[in-house]
Amino acid sequence: MAKILSQEEIDALLTTVSTGDSGIEEDSIGDDKLKSIIAYDFKHPNRVSKDQIRTLENMHDNFAGHYASTLSALMRTIVDVDLVSVDQITYSEFIMSLVTPSCSYTFSAEPMDAVCLVDFNPTLTFSFIDRMFGGNGKILETERELTGIERSVMNRLVNKLYRDMERAWENIVKITVEQKSFETNPQFIQIVPPGETVVVVSFQIKLFQSTGLLTICYPYVSLEPIITKLSAQNWIDATKKKNLDSDRNINLYNLKDVGAEITAQLLTTNIKMKEFLHLKVYDIIPSETKINAPIDIFVNHRKKFIGKPGLSGKKRAIQLIGFCEEKEMEVT
Repeated sequence: MAKILSQEEIDALLTTVSTGDSGIEEDSIGDDKLKSIIAYDFKHPNRVSKDQIRTLENMHDNFAGHYASTLSALMRTIVDVDLVSVDQITYSEFIMSLVTPSCSYTFSAEPMDAVCLVDFNPTLTFSFIDRMFGGNGKILETERELTGIERSVMNRLVNKLYRDMERAWENIVKITVEQKSFETNPQFIQIVPPGETVVVVSFQIKLFQSTGLLTICYPYVSLEPIITKLSAQNWIDATKKKNLDSDRNINLYNLKDVGAEITAQLLTTNIKMKEFLHLKVYDIIPSETKINAPIDIFVNHRKKFIGKPGLSGKKRAIQLIGFCEEKEMEVT
């Protein structure tokens, strides 16, 4: 006989069905779909692709190494420069991230069209100045504008930065950096409209116990003429070509002043030891070599060329008329 369920058993079964696995699966599916959804802001689209961002990261990581060496030489101590991030944000967001008073410079970089910006964090700026004047780069908690002498010191560091920047960019495109202005209030710097997309490259610089940020801002309109060159393949090809040219120049420099002994063997003959011991001045040694026969020319005691003797003006000379074959060179 079939078992008849009680009312309590029926209620428990209905409760289990309403809170069963099927609802959990639907919720998990919904969560997976939500995880795959990425918010996109149509007002501020990402105009630089991920591949181009990676190329900028590689290039500025190379720049960080060059500038670290430059600062270490100027500060007479080890200075670490590390790439932190490469982001694309709006210009207004970038300006709001800067402190006041600041140490900001605007510069042009032909063939880029727009003006770019580089900013030194105040803590970093005063640490550099303290070290350049003989201090130990201690942290100075002060909020003031730079004096004329301090600006002259920072101009020297910035000019070195421009040269290292040109060196880092040459794998992509050769740029010529020229400083435009210096500003202590970022709000007065309007290189592009506030809503324009900019690429911000941030570096962390460490000098003794002081740590600060160095920021370089490239407006998208400045990168637009060369944006197609910012690809990983183009970066790799340019790096290989640079290495080949560098190796060639090094080899040419190393070979430029290499000395080599060149000798010409006019004739050969065989004589007995008894005749050799009785040789005197003005004795004549006969040879089977004809006067118009080619002679052997040796480079570092190894036969390399064939030539014939003669005169060049009033000086004795040898004219090269051919090369020795490999077999002859080995036998000799």
